[in-house]
Amino acid sequence: MRDRYLHRHIAEDLKEKMVFIGGPRQVGKTTLAEKIIGKTCKSAYFNWDNRADRKRIMASEWPGDAELVILDEIHKYSKWKNLVKGEYDKLKDTYKFLVTGSARLDLYRRGGDSLQGRYHYYRLHPFTLPELHETLNTFEPFAALTVPESKSGAELAALETFGGFPEPLLKGNMRTLRRWHNEKIERLFREDVQDLMLVRDIGSMKLLCDSIPARIGSLLSINSLREDLGVSHRAVSHWIDVLESFYYAFRVYPYAGNNIRSLKKGPKLYLWDWSEVIEPGARFENLVASHLLKLVHFLYDAEGYKCNLHFLRDREKREVDFLVTVNDRPWFAVEAKSSDDSLAPSLSHFKDKLKIPFVYQVVRKDGVDWLKDGIRIISADKFLESLV
Repeated sequence: MRDRYLHRHIAEDLKEKMVFIGGPRQVGKTTLAEKIIGKTCKSAYFNWDNRADRKRIMASEWPGDAELVILDEIHKYSKWKNLVKGEYDKLKDTYKFLVTGSARLDLYRRGGDSLQGRYHYYRLHPFTLPELHETLNTFEPFAALTVPESKSGAELAALETFGGFPEPLLKGNMRTLRRWHNEKIERLFREDVQDLMLVRDIGSMKLLCDSIPARIGSLLSINSLREDLGVSHRAVSHWIDVLESFYYAFRVYPYAGNNIRSLKKGPKLYLWDWSEVIEPGARFENLVASHLLKLVHFLYDAEGYKCNLHFLRDREKREVDFLVTVNDRPWFAVEAKSSDDSLAPSLSHFKDKLKIPFVYQVVRKDGVDWLKDGIRIISADKFLESLV
């Protein structure tokens, strides 16, 4: 079992505090906790969904020879925060505590956080190219990315087709992928949305899910979705919030800099599972977006940098797909091109206007890597390998 990219950081943090791991369903949180981190020390695993485990949790029956206590899905218990707080305060010198759960863990965690100061929180992402190659990069904000030599393109092709979630990616089978998509959506609505959220029109919300893959990379128009679905603006806006809360989709907002006439609203929407996107160009853009979001979340969760992902678009409709910032200052910009390796004019404009230190045009073409006007035009396999 290969180590995940967060393994070393979580193991280090467990020496001082509890660690919570959230993220999408089936992204590998339990495997990370039990089979990877748990193998480094004597661990005890408890799943709230298991009746026997529930009894032992409520009775505070922890194995005497364990060093690490793993609590999975404990947030399904309404008083879980008080329980975890009490056990940690009482036993922190005896046990390390690792808490894992579905996307709902983050929702419960943010609602009146009585555990503040007692834990570190990590968002676990799907597999990306560096993880598949077991590449561990280091990062220094406002320094150039360290771009390694490109490796086998087979992994990138597999990621594009099957996404980064372990089950469909590792099986590499289209039949498995189709069934996994169907089951994932059903679980999202049956086990998450209906349990936690007041959504009266589940049918229309499912139609919204069906329509999102065709809108990837475009400006998100709530009005357009409202008209297509025949529902209110408020309903669509709420449903998008819900889908983002459950790690189904994520929004990227325009960067509002002082030196450009930028759009103040109008985010773009992307999927955590880019394999749902049918159109190849949009899927590639979503793949790049997901790699960049993973970098941003990693730098925030593991290193404490206030890192964010934006896109650039001004009132003259010049646009660049992505901008990574630290403390609201531009670090590097990225334009994703599925085939065109001619320099995009908007890159030069924003590079000069915002004084962006590093600018990349990422092309889905092998063997591309050159500089033009201070902009690096580079093949996707090399650029993505420099991330997390």
